[in-house]
Amino acid sequence: MKKLLAAAGLAATLIATPVLAQAPAMPGAPDVSRISAATYKVDPHHTQVVWSVDHMGFSILYGMFGEMSGNLTLDPANPSAAKVAIDIPISGMTNPSPAFTKHLQSKDFFDIATHPTAKFVSTAVVVNGQNAKITGDLTLHGVTKPVTLDAKLTGAGANPMSKVETVGFSATTTLKRSDFGLGYAAPVVGDEVKVKITAAFEK
Repeated sequence: MKKLLAAAGLAATLIATPVLAQAPAMPGAPDVSRISAATYKVDPHHTQVVWSVDHMGFSILYGMFGEMSGNLTLDPANPSAAKVAIDIPISGMTNPSPAFTKHLQSKDFFDIATHPTAKFVSTAVVVNGQNAKITGDLTLHGVTKPVTLDAKLTGAGANPMSKVETVGFSATTTLKRSDFGLGYAAPVVGDEVKVKITAAFEK
């Protein structure tokens, strides 16, 4: 029986090997040489901002912003001259709990009736290979503060479906919500907010 199983395993491996060898390479790869100098627009369907905050020490709550707009000007020959500006529709935040989302949209927190959009505009970029520190001004809830993003190139190349030249990045940062006038219930609900960003830009 063991010999039969071993033979079957070997046969499966021999059959699969040519198939795997013929599998196409990932269309996007973290390769700077795939990037051409241009101004790219945010792909609103594949760009997300995810935040998390400690809720009274009992749980970590998450939320997401999407449908962003903006642009990235990038030249791989002069990466430190890159510029990015993104508008984030706070009114379009998503969360599994409609009641919690409604509270976040109220005057206790984001007050989307008055401040429906946040904006990030870069002021400096320091590049180290495929990583970068992007410093910029974040305007949120009517308050503008400097923020630094730890960014990393995740992929570049032609989108195999749309054929559009695309670059993608991930980034993280940590904010104090009280810095932006969003300190409701702090410190019972954590003041520190962790932010993860995944962004795609199309030429």
